[in-house]
Amino acid sequence: MPKTQQAPAPSASPSALAGVRVLDLSRVLAGPWATQTLGDLGAEILKIEKPGVGDDTRSWGPPFLTDAHGGQSDAAYYTCANRNKASLTLDFTTPEGSEILRALIPHHDVLVENFKTGGLAKYGLDYDSVAKLNPKLVYCSITGFGQTGPYAPRAGYDYLVQAAGGLMSVTGQADGTPGAEPLKVGVAVADLFTGLYATIAILAALRHAEATGQGQHIDMALLDCQTAVLANQAANYLVSGQAPKRLGNAHPNIAPYQVFPSADGHIVLAVGNDGQWQQFCAAAGQPDLARDPRYQTNAQRVANRDSLIASLLPIMAGRTTSGWIVLLEQAGVPCGPINTIDHVFQDPQVIARQMQQDLTRPDGTPIPTVANPIKMSVTPPRARRAPPALGADSEAELKSLLGLSDAQIEGLRAKGII
Repeated sequence: MPKTQQAPAPSASPSALAGVRVLDLSRVLAGPWATQTLGDLGAEILKIEKPGVGDDTRSWGPPFLTDAHGGQSDAAYYTCANRNKASLTLDFTTPEGSEILRALIPHHDVLVENFKTGGLAKYGLDYDSVAKLNPKLVYCSITGFGQTGPYAPRAGYDYLVQAAGGLMSVTGQADGTPGAEPLKVGVAVADLFTGLYATIAILAALRHAEATGQGQHIDMALLDCQTAVLANQAANYLVSGQAPKRLGNAHPNIAPYQVFPSADGHIVLAVGNDGQWQQFCAAAGQPDLARDPRYQTNAQRVANRDSLIASLLPIMAGRTTSGWIVLLEQAGVPCGPINTIDHVFQDPQVIARQMQQDLTRPDGTPIPTVANPIKMSVTPPRARRAPPALGADSEAELKSLLGLSDAQIEGLRAKGII
């Protein structure tokens, strides 16, 4: 089993977003990823969930957590994006519930939601309505296709956006090779990138609001973000006019930069420049390759990729993965193993960087989580709260923020509003 890092006890170091309060009306991944990041940086996140049901991902298992009493709890999926949050169950589709939510808005600096375009207007919770309650509010809407354009009314899902946004067209084995077909990435990267871009936008809007007192509406779309992170592949098309194609594990602009079979598995060889190519040839004992005029520059190696790879395949198969890593690291040539996820968390570098943190709910339920990767010398992210049980903080939040009495809270619970 990998070594784990218990979340550190709260320290005296300040939090970058201390004092910022966020209403989180989002579900699944893109919105929760953004709000978890804000929470890690010190913001207080109040997650609004449907009574009795909660975030969709609470049921997206197996696997499920085992609670302190040995029973089944939330799905592991839910825990990946809901650290450092309080959970308030509230049915804001009812008039009384929407009034409670509207009463909470002046107490918050940010609202994040991922309902269909226009979906909150009927409850008086759209941006134009709530801006009247809190002009300084930063209101972030996350949808599949944005608030404008012909696709705005459509529901958007990561898988569909990876397809429509071009990512699947450049992911997978090349046409004409075994198993050739467009493939999605193994995690929901359109959601995750949108969550991170949303975080950046929220931080910029908060700075503006603090300076001017003026909030604003942030319109984040999965398709926009997926298009943006096509990065060099998009630039390749815009410059050449040619749509990039799938290359399997090869790189469109660099060679050799791909997976090779080794004597006992596979290895990633990542030769990023001409100097590294010469270092590779010397370490591998291949002076003829080093002198070959077809492979002197990266542009030549890309143009002659097929013959280059054909020459390298038997060479790379002549050593074990670990043997190549030892040899090439000494030569300064980037390379590495292809770890399964269990090996990732056993990797000494991952352990040294404390990328697993174990949290515990107040009821004793243990929850292993992946730590925030941001390292800051003065205001580091902190895991202050385990992902909350559904409605765990309803009573406390309604009392502290709205001053509701025990009797009022019990009345709301009896009506199914909380």
